[in-house]
Amino acid sequence: MKEIKAWYTNGFVGIVGIAILLIAAFISFLLQQMIFAVLFLLVAVVFASGITIVQPNQAKVLIFFGRYLGTIRDSGLFLTIPFTIRQNVSLRVRNFTSNKLKVNDVQGNPIEIAAVIVFRVIDSAKATFDVDDYEEFVEIQSEAAIRHVATKYPYDTFTDDDEITLRGNADIISDVLANELQERLKVAGVEVIEARLTHLAYSPEIASAMLQRQQAAAILAARKKIVEGAVSMAQMAIEQLDKEGILELDDERKANMVNNLMVAIVSERATQPVINTGSLY
Repeated sequence: MKEIKAWYTNGFVGIVGIAILLIAAFISFLLQQMIFAVLFLLVAVVFASGITIVQPNQAKVLIFFGRYLGTIRDSGLFLTIPFTIRQNVSLRVRNFTSNKLKVNDVQGNPIEIAAVIVFRVIDSAKATFDVDDYEEFVEIQSEAAIRHVATKYPYDTFTDDDEITLRGNADIISDVLANELQERLKVAGVEVIEARLTHLAYSPEIASAMLQRQQAAAILAARKKIVEGAVSMAQMAIEQLDKEGILELDDERKANMVNNLMVAIVSERATQPVINTGSLY
């Protein structure tokens, strides 16, 4: 059901009209014109039932004997259709923080994940009539969307730096989560303003093992950089010596120099120099 605008007018004008009708009924009663007195009084009661107040950032959904007549979104005092049931719907921005959910990522690793969802109602008719309780609907669908997104991506990757991960691509994951939530919640007339992960961690039973794996991956990556740098430095040293003619090195001496340079650069501990006073051979 789509939201439509209800009929309403200035409430102060309505109050003035009701006051005039009451005065007319009182005068008719004094003049013993009972029919007119009752008629004026009934009309005043009918109009009085149409007086309503709408608070800022709220909407009034009008229902007349089971039929949806429209919504009042403007704030203030209004005179609207008499004898209607007027249901309040908040249009304020609200947020929902999910519980910590335990799910398996795309690699099957158990993780804990939670998110905060910022939303607001943009269609009061859908929020009122298309779902039983739109707030509960938002909570259930939010947790379902979080679980679904968590199963589509790995928590982290140790091989492909370009792969999208839950830990390394928070902005992308937030956008994916917000888009999926919007598809789920549009039936309830709800707009998703933002969706952000508030908690992300491995489950306790594998947290220590995954920490060791991360440390090992970091050590291997660091070693790789060190070796690449050491090879580059050794190559530069040999080329510089050959270019300037400082030393004439045969293949065996070059291999020995490269070996010494690699040991000195790659070693975690400070190397101790050894002075060779004799011949290499």
